[in-house]
Amino acid sequence: MFDRHYAAWPANLPHSLGLPQTSLYTNLEISARRYPQRPAIIYYDTPLTYRELDDQVCALAGYLQAQGVKRGDRVLLFMQNAPQFVIGYYAILRADAAVVPVNPMNRSVELEHYVEDTDATICICGQERYEAVAPLLDSGKLEQAIVANYGEYVTEPTDLGLPAEVKAETQPTGRDDANLWSEALNAGHKPGVHEAGPDDLCVLPYSSGTTGAPKGCVHTHRTVMATAVHSVYWSRSTSEGKSLATLPYFHVTGMQNGMNAPIYIGGTVVLMTRWERRTAAKLIERYRITRWTNIVTMAIDMLSDPEIDNYDLSSLENIGGGGAAMPAAVSDKLFNLTGLHYIEGYGLSETIAGTHINPFDAPKAQCLGIPVFDVDSRIIDTEALTELGPNEVGEIVTNGPQVFSGYWRRPEETEAAFIDLGGKSFFRTGDIGYYDDEGYFFIVDRVKRMINASGYKVWPAEVESLMYRHPAIREACVISTPDPRRGESVKACVVLNSAGEASADEIREWCRENMAAYKVPRVIEISETLPRSPTGKLMWRALQEQEWPQAQ
Repeated sequence: MFDRHYAAWPANLPHSLGLPQTSLYTNLEISARRYPQRPAIIYYDTPLTYRELDDQVCALAGYLQAQGVKRGDRVLLFMQNAPQFVIGYYAILRADAAVVPVNPMNRSVELEHYVEDTDATICICGQERYEAVAPLLDSGKLEQAIVANYGEYVTEPTDLGLPAEVKAETQPTGRDDANLWSEALNAGHKPGVHEAGPDDLCVLPYSSGTTGAPKGCVHTHRTVMATAVHSVYWSRSTSEGKSLATLPYFHVTGMQNGMNAPIYIGGTVVLMTRWERRTAAKLIERYRITRWTNIVTMAIDMLSDPEIDNYDLSSLENIGGGGAAMPAAVSDKLFNLTGLHYIEGYGLSETIAGTHINPFDAPKAQCLGIPVFDVDSRIIDTEALTELGPNEVGEIVTNGPQVFSGYWRRPEETEAAFIDLGGKSFFRTGDIGYYDDEGYFFIVDRVKRMINASGYKVWPAEVESLMYRHPAIREACVISTPDPRRGESVKACVVLNSAGEASADEIREWCRENMAAYKVPRVIEISETLPRSPTGKLMWRALQEQEWPQAQ
């Protein structure tokens, strides 16, 4: 067991932490019993109590079961942050099924993969994303959709700026296989006895690698419970705390820190559908927010607001996140403004959020942190696969209660993702890093080709796979390009079937129509040829290495 970091371990916290041997839904059930009148969610100044939340979860769970959803079935959850996401998430679990959270920026062609891969028949979606779901209903690949209008949960007067999706009026779908949210909740169905336990399938967040198609990470109630509980204790949160939720719930960091952790402890979530820095600052001041987990670009955006000194942020007790290294100058500004250090952490979809977090009393800048409760992490040589010592660079591998059991229906990729060290199984993260003499971990590079654009993970092979659907494209190679705001952005190097068949602007517009906005290449370079190795393989690394020196 790696224990070099114990000297930096937070005071009064145990190295090992026992976890509840129950389903994740049980956390909500218990909090609703303990704090029935406490706001579980405050959504643009409208509260939803724990009792109301649990009642609506049970009503929707009963409806799902009436539609044939059974234990172990998968249900798509395709929406932005809203009370309906929380209700839908826990209703799926209450129905003994598993949540398939899907990025709401995805288009129909991308959504189709999730439907086919999981055999899901029902999709709970936001009203603004129904247009992407309807073609799958038309083709019969989905049997039913439940369509939610976020604005139905803003019933109190508010001076906050509302996103367009929240301002929108409820629109009828005009079809029997796409019911409105209110119709599902008011159908009068009650769920059966809750049967799911810690080893049942809970959530299937999707990740990608070099194969192009996103793949599901199999997480049980036990693994999801782990990081939710770890998050609460590591951050010293209490039931009296209030969390600002700005990270998307479909992503594991937002899901765990902004939803599941507060519900476990019985705290209040102040929820935003879309990021807007002054709305966030107002909410921190208005509701005396104690905890805000974000991505670095959000913190930078808020702190760069020339009006930030006009807001009272003194209630904050901890602020942190990840997605990119926090620049020292911004970290210093945060400390001068709030007296708080930005606490960086590290995790993946495969670990349902954090495996490493900086200690609050002894954080290090631009550092992943130290392994948290019961996590054993090592560094291995990428070729010899032998363990390395302090300050030696290699691949980060990890073992812990939050590590997934494998990739959904991909046994070969699952086998390749793990390595045995001394009789213990470790997940190969694909990230290159090292740990220092005190056991703090740092990242230096990535084995995988992932592009990190403002915290959004873009997998080049997936974008390439989508671009090959364009009739004019013969070859495509996607790499990262420096971006002063996002850190890095997507660039596509393209060879056409014939010269002049399509322009870069036409290809970019086609990409906007066929993939999520954050995946769309900001730069498209049309070339006659792309570099290849002697064996004929496309040399993406050569293009990548050329790109950064040229752009800098």
